[in-house]
Amino acid sequence: MQTPSHAGTVIVIGGALKPGSDAVWQRIVDEAGGAQAPIAVFPTAAYDPERAGAQIVAALNRCGARAEIVPIAPHLAGVDLQATLHDPAVIARVAACKAVFFSGGAQEYLVDTLQPDGRPTAMLDAIRAVFAAGGVIAGTSAGAAVMSRVMFRDAMDNLAVLKGLWRAGQEYDRGFGFVDAALLVDQHFLKRGRIGRMLPAMQALGYRLGLGVDENAAVVIQGALLEVIGGSGAVLVDLGEATHDAALPAFNLRSARLSYLEPGDRHDLASGETTPAPHKLREPRLDPAAPGFQPGQQSDRYFLDILGDGCILCAMTQLLDGPAPEVRGLAFRANPRPGDLAPDIGFEFRLHRGPGLCGWRSGGVAGEGYTVLGARLDVVPVRVASPLFTPLAAEPPR
Repeated sequence: MQTPSHAGTVIVIGGALKPGSDAVWQRIVDEAGGAQAPIAVFPTAAYDPERAGAQIVAALNRCGARAEIVPIAPHLAGVDLQATLHDPAVIARVAACKAVFFSGGAQEYLVDTLQPDGRPTAMLDAIRAVFAAGGVIAGTSAGAAVMSRVMFRDAMDNLAVLKGLWRAGQEYDRGFGFVDAALLVDQHFLKRGRIGRMLPAMQALGYRLGLGVDENAAVVIQGALLEVIGGSGAVLVDLGEATHDAALPAFNLRSARLSYLEPGDRHDLASGETTPAPHKLREPRLDPAAPGFQPGQQSDRYFLDILGDGCILCAMTQLLDGPAPEVRGLAFRANPRPGDLAPDIGFEFRLHRGPGLCGWRSGGVAGEGYTVLGARLDVVPVRVASPLFTPLAAEPPR
């Protein structure tokens, strides 16, 4: 992977930051220059831009910034959107900032406003100038989705994307491209099971690397260097060694590599090397292939909803620190929806051990945490019975 030539810092927030997440807000301010750093807040994606913008400004200013709302949003009452968007004074004020923050909401509002029909406005050019000058571009949820060259536009149904619902301008669109062109970014990743849309998107678009940031977590990106901060973590997806069978009539994949990074973990996209948080290095390294390995988990769970809240992470940690060399789960819809492309098709996710699988386990007040590196994943299309089950019939009396 090539290192981006940009001088700035990107901070991708997975959404739903919890109270007490000042470490994330403070990092934005610090990277922007510290106390009194001027930060432009764009509530463009928000459904209630006044409220969302005010909350973001308050969080940044509590950490010492000098943040202000840029009143550009389709849902902002009493503001002439186009006049403000093209106002030279507003553009100049943004260009003079040290950081820009995009709110959550609907990412299509961001690209349709700042990059209509794929053409950057003068305002987006000003934002790019902030970045090129070494500034910070940060965003949460929808504001994180726009960071890559291509973004998920409206692909809320992970299983539908797995089944092939994938249209330019609908499920995906052009993003702003603040991260390396070879990296696809997604958010709300573990909470919403978005591994289900990340994998087929990467295959369809020719991406090797994907970054899925969970809720209440952020990833600081400086060139090729990633650092996880916040209260949760991020999944790295690598399709560099992955293959698929073109003869199969549904999405399939073999030998994808998944890694999970927690706060304090760092990763170099250029070298592929991960450095765990310092406190984890004080713990024994977990290597299931090492002689005498003793698993810390005894679970042999089969995941009947592998796209459920946090299930892919649970499967990864079970693979690393459990007794079995393979962990499996199913993605399917028991109640098919009208218009379902293939109501009887599901997908079995098979995580298995391979060369390079290792990790670290650490305890804390919130429970055990893991860094997992190099879990192998196959996705196999399967036919699911409908109905999936039938009630047992009563037996005649003897």
